Amino acid sequence: MHSHVFLTGPPGIGKTTLIQKVSEVLTSSRVVFDGFYTEEVRQGHRRVGFDVVTMSGNRGKLARISGDLNNVSCMHRVGQYIVDISSFEHLVLPLMDCLNSTTNMLQKSVCVIDEIGKMELLSQQFTLAVKKILNNQSTVVFGTLPLSRGRSLPFVEEIKHRQDVKLFTVTKENRDGILNEIVTSIQECYIAKSK
Repeated sequence: MHSHVFLTGPPGIGKTTLIQKVSEVLTSSRVVFDGFYTEEVRQGHRRVGFDVVTMSGNRGKLARISGDLNNVSCMHRVGQYIVDISSFEHLVLPLMDCLNSTTNMLQKSVCVIDEIGKMELLSQQFTLAVKKILNNQSTVVFGTLPLSRGRSLPFVEEIKHRQDVKLFTVTKENRDGILNEIVTSIQECYIAKSK
């Protein structure tokens, strides 16, 4: 039986859009959930970075192209982007700690993590929090993982190969018709966690 549901696919295929649509359905079916998704930041037609947005609407910087991010204490670069680990951790880690807390273990929930990718995994604390929440008996993780291209990320591959993970590969052909299957899988995981 699966305990967690993940989406994978190439950048721009619609994984975050599916995260948001599934979250809307979960809200209407009274499933308790929290977490975050990643959103592009644009200036006109130009992508200048990414923000992290919590399910409650709080927003923080994840990355900006090198000229657009100032006062970053510890600079890590992924391609043309400088990742603001401090801002990311400040917003995301308290959320994950809350979902992992002892008091929360009495109540089943879904933790949305969009995404577990190269930028996010620069944070060792985030990596540890993800490992902990994947082993939490009362939490279903619904997240996204990058498609393996070239050199893969060992932690991402570890998640993809866990026995308790159901993995959906999102394509142009299936992205419009896969919603119900994803929702059903998450609801099944959620119900199983309560037994």
